[in-house]
Amino acid sequence: MFQTILDIIYPVRCPICGDIVIPKGEKICSSCRDKLPYIKEPRCMKCSKPLELQEKEYCSDCERKKYNFDKGYAVWVYNEDMRHSIAYFKYNSKKEYAKFYIEEMLCYYSKHIEKLAPDVIVPIPIHRSKYLERGFNQADILAKGIGKELGLPVLSKLLIRNKKTLPQKKLSDKERLKNLQEAFQFNKKEANSYDKKVTKVLLIDDIYTTGSTMEACTNVLKSNGITQVYFLVLCIGKGF
Repeated sequence: MFQTILDIIYPVRCPICGDIVIPKGEKICSSCRDKLPYIKEPRCMKCSKPLELQEKEYCSDCERKKYNFDKGYAVWVYNEDMRHSIAYFKYNSKKEYAKFYIEEMLCYYSKHIEKLAPDVIVPIPIHRSKYLERGFNQADILAKGIGKELGLPVLSKLLIRNKKTLPQKKLSDKERLKNLQEAFQFNKKEANSYDKKVTKVLLIDDIYTTGSTMEACTNVLKSNGITQVYFLVLCIGKGF
């Protein structure tokens, strides 16, 4: 009864068009779901970016750069619809969109995650100033939702963002890496408070573009005893 009242007062709205979702029980309009750019094969074997040619194994980005993360997965291509949706999620406090995001991440990758068998899930951290501005870390919401469904522990503070960096989208690849130097720190207190040895980590974030943020976090983790680092994101940029 309580849920019925909530549904009447706060009906579920589509994370793409913003309209009330019909029929009841769905988390997205069927027409909006149909136009979402789900990533299919062929995809990059390293980062999951879609490929145009079946015979290729890696995207041009992963061919040029040697990333230290082991493998990554993404649900959608980062197009205009997803840019708009995630922006509302992050900047307009549309945290309810996370229910749909988490459901889709699990629908496509729960078996992959179970096969990887990570010791813990770790969200990509945001700087304290951004947290105070938004009131939440979008990656942490996604990580906790996935962890709850799969019975995996989430160490939200294993990584700390101790440096406020410039917006990555305005920088070149070289500038992005420089911008992120020393931005992330390994939280030994958090690691020591966890009663099991952690060697395999699944990182969670909303968007992967050039991979600079994911690589910076991977380097911090691997320099502190983590041997395998994987990631799962909502969206990834194209990389043929």
